[in-house]
Amino acid sequence: MKPLEEPFASIVAGRPAEIDLRGFKLLGARLFTKDLAFRQEERDAFGLRGMLPDRVQTIEEQVQLEWEHVLRKEDALEKYIGLAALQDRNATLFYRLLADHLEELMPVVYTPIVGQACQQFSHILRRTRGIWITPDDIDRIPQLLRNSPYGDVRLIVVTDNERILGLGDQGAGGMGIPIGKLALYSAGGGLHPSLTLPISLDVGTDNKTLLRDPLYMGYRARRLRGTAYRELIEAFVHGVEEVWPGCIIQWEDFKGPNALRILERFRNHAPSFNDDIQGTAGVTVAGLYAAARRLGRPLTDLTFVLAGAGAAGIGIARLLRRALQQEGLADAEIDPRLTLLDSHGVVHSGRHDLDEFKQEVAISAERVSELELSLQGDDHDRLCEIIRAVKPDVLIGTTGQPGSFDQCVVREMAEATDEPVIFALSNPSSRVEATPADILAWSDGRALVATGSPFAPVSWKGAPRPIGQANNVFIFPGVGLGAIVAEATSITEEMFLKAARALADQVSDDRLAAGALYPLVESLNEISREVGLAVAREAVSSGVAQVDPGADLEAVIDDAMWWPAYVPYIKSRAAVHRDEVYAAHEALTGR
Repeated sequence: MKPLEEPFASIVAGRPAEIDLRGFKLLGARLFTKDLAFRQEERDAFGLRGMLPDRVQTIEEQVQLEWEHVLRKEDALEKYIGLAALQDRNATLFYRLLADHLEELMPVVYTPIVGQACQQFSHILRRTRGIWITPDDIDRIPQLLRNSPYGDVRLIVVTDNERILGLGDQGAGGMGIPIGKLALYSAGGGLHPSLTLPISLDVGTDNKTLLRDPLYMGYRARRLRGTAYRELIEAFVHGVEEVWPGCIIQWEDFKGPNALRILERFRNHAPSFNDDIQGTAGVTVAGLYAAARRLGRPLTDLTFVLAGAGAAGIGIARLLRRALQQEGLADAEIDPRLTLLDSHGVVHSGRHDLDEFKQEVAISAERVSELELSLQGDDHDRLCEIIRAVKPDVLIGTTGQPGSFDQCVVREMAEATDEPVIFALSNPSSRVEATPADILAWSDGRALVATGSPFAPVSWKGAPRPIGQANNVFIFPGVGLGAIVAEATSITEEMFLKAARALADQVSDDRLAAGALYPLVESLNEISREVGLAVAREAVSSGVAQVDPGADLEAVIDDAMWWPAYVPYIKSRAAVHRDEVYAAHEALTGR
């Protein structure tokens, strides 16, 4: 991994860092301030004496106080605003608070509360972060990128704001997603924030509510489409390559067709991935590996129905096919085991309305004929009929349609298999296909349940049943970390399969016995390390890494991971020289 620039290299390593700021500039520098944690000798050295109360606090005491501030706020959106203010003021303290209280705060800084923040973004924003690019900027994107506060950006999370969670087009408000994801990269994945940058491709919006809002802060125009849109995306990627060669691009919350086309266009051109497609696939396949372990059956022995054939559904189908192939199944053997369903019914080769991406994961028309499926009826009836015919072990939902796993659907799953595996993955929680409580009730408590949003344990027969969360946060920080450590020139599907296996290995036997198919979020730092290590090793073995093949990747990844803590500050040589000049000037002039 390329060394970091100073003083960030010293900060990540936990050693004393030379700082070239003093006084109010140092207090106001979000990545460097310690607030009341500046030691007495630092207060003297950096001109802070008298600017702070006498007490020197530890970061642990500061976290305790900030946690008190969070608990005082009853409204979840106000908690989000308060945390954003802390991130603006003292980034190290923000990430430490988030890391120490990840289970409680992740739903605030990310799904589901980030959905509310995106909807209200123009009315709650206090200070901007990241880079905003509009259609008017197409000829000056490198210049805009160079305006970033950091000169060594290695990972970008970028959105065009059109498919924010399950909420659709949120215009400029979609910036809340890259900001939230990068917060998790740093607090749970160990990437120092100076290496990351959130970007909004603010290409307009078709959201009439936003366009009617006189205080809407975004690019006030209908959403850019067609050739002009594609040209902006091309200019953006070329701009990133010019300013930060090798920078990882994480595409986030692009609408299905655009998401798939952009991924295919650039996946071998720049080190990039789409979290909604590949991250969702990775975390889902990890849950399936864990479920197979719990069931005591090989993955190849299971049959799957995927409800939802958007970008996420296609991504899951792709990676699951790859997993089954690696486990020894031929394509002809996979065909009867993996059925994808969209709003028009089964995705099969006999349909003439399929785009190239659905054709790739379609089952044969002969398979549909064998099942004697009627292709008529509403979605619920059709899904029940398919489950009745296929008798799957696993049902995965990425429909975005709340309630689409109704009582009929769940009961058919319980009829098909002793322990049905049901993943209701749509976000936010208001869009979930079925609540865990309903799934357990309708399956007589036999279902193994996972959801995309966090849900509290469900009481079943007097005992709590933990609900594993199939959250992409278990995958994307490790993928980004591993790609950076390996200096990967591309991010492959095999990396996501290795990431899925690494995540599945982190699910303890106790969690599986309790019915949870994912580890606890509080273990995210350790999980990201293992996922990152698996990704880096795959990058080396597949020949897409630029790091020395003989490097000790465990040591490299440990050195790369930052833990939010203060390090001692010493004055930079330039600052010492300036102070000496000022002192000499005062001695000569008496002023």
